[in-house]
Amino acid sequence: MNSSLINIGDELLIGQVVNTNAAKMSQMLGAAGIEVAQVITIGDDAEAIRTALTDALRTSEIVLITGGLGPTKDDITKKVLCDFFHSELYEDAEALENVKRRMAAHGRELTDINRQQAWVPRCCTVLNNPLGTAPGMWFDTQDGNGRRQVVVSLPGVPFEMVGLMENEVVPRLREAFHTGHILHRTLITQGIGESFLSDLIEPWELALPRNIRLAYLPQPGLTRLRLTARGDDPAVLQQQVETAVQGLMQIAGQYILCDGFDTLPEFIAHTMVTAGLTLATAESCTGGAVASQLTALPGASEYYVGGVVSYSNDVKESVLQVSHDTLVTHGAVSEETVIQMAEGVRRQLHADFGIATTGIAGPGGGTPEKPVGTVWIAVASEHGTITRKLSIPRQRAQVIEGTWQQLLGLLGKCLKERT
Repeated sequence: MNSSLINIGDELLIGQVVNTNAAKMSQMLGAAGIEVAQVITIGDDAEAIRTALTDALRTSEIVLITGGLGPTKDDITKKVLCDFFHSELYEDAEALENVKRRMAAHGRELTDINRQQAWVPRCCTVLNNPLGTAPGMWFDTQDGNGRRQVVVSLPGVPFEMVGLMENEVVPRLREAFHTGHILHRTLITQGIGESFLSDLIEPWELALPRNIRLAYLPQPGLTRLRLTARGDDPAVLQQQVETAVQGLMQIAGQYILCDGFDTLPEFIAHTMVTAGLTLATAESCTGGAVASQLTALPGASEYYVGGVVSYSNDVKESVLQVSHDTLVTHGAVSEETVIQMAEGVRRQLHADFGIATTGIAGPGGGTPEKPVGTVWIAVASEHGTITRKLSIPRQRAQVIEGTWQQLLGLLGKCLKERT
């Protein structure tokens, strides 16, 4: 059972809007046991939509489309689908009532252009969209061999799409295709490169059951391993994956930082909240990236108390209480400085843990002694302070990402030892 996603919008092609719909839809379909075979991004062009839909129906039982359902002239998806399925547009009474409710709720009059939102192809099943004016549209069709196929058109507005997927599309797909189950399990490794890790676990990987696949997802400073199991019985899948993980732990356990979390910030948040611990950050070269990663998750206030971005030495001295003599003698990018930054922010913000970064992210500022990519990180707690010197000779964005990944990894190791 597989599906194709077609995301429509000129704004997606030019990079004005990030295509988050594809990622969210893939996650929701995967959880329903439906594999995504391809994601196609196209502009607001009738011929491009027809071609993409024709190609997708050659290989997939399910095709989900987002975008192009608004009331303006550049929103052409509805008309193209009507022509594609040799149908005609009509005004759906339930869709019209929804448009009227939405307009009234916002204190707006129902205009002719808004009323057009209720016009849909006669051959489709209308999916009510209580979060917007554009309804979803479900088309049942067959291929040349009589195989059932489903095409669903959804609004491109992310929260509207998610609402329709959760309440209408996924339940209907489960019923229509009697989908199986897909189980994902992610482990995050650190301290070993992707190729070395692959060599280390190759015998284990080759011995995996045929219904379990392994994917390597490298990032600066870490590699994620994702196990994907497919089958009809979720309990059997769970046991298979658990057995596989236990075998992996025996081989590469020293490099596995966490199990069951997709990202380090998720692992940090869960571990600190569970243990009732608090965290403060002091950043120089990362410019707030560490704090941004932590606070991007809901509920961060349960453990994260705050942070200081101390780009200048004056702020390091006055706010974080880094010694002036330390900065003069050793420099801002040094082990001595990062220790005092981590300990200072922990002390000043009354946190259980203080973490810090200082380095040269580039592209300028490097010296022969301290080239671009030289970074010091530190984790301070009541048990002492641990430091690491990093060398990330890459572009600025990669230095910053690699730094916060390594820092949260170091913090994660400290938390595992403590808890």
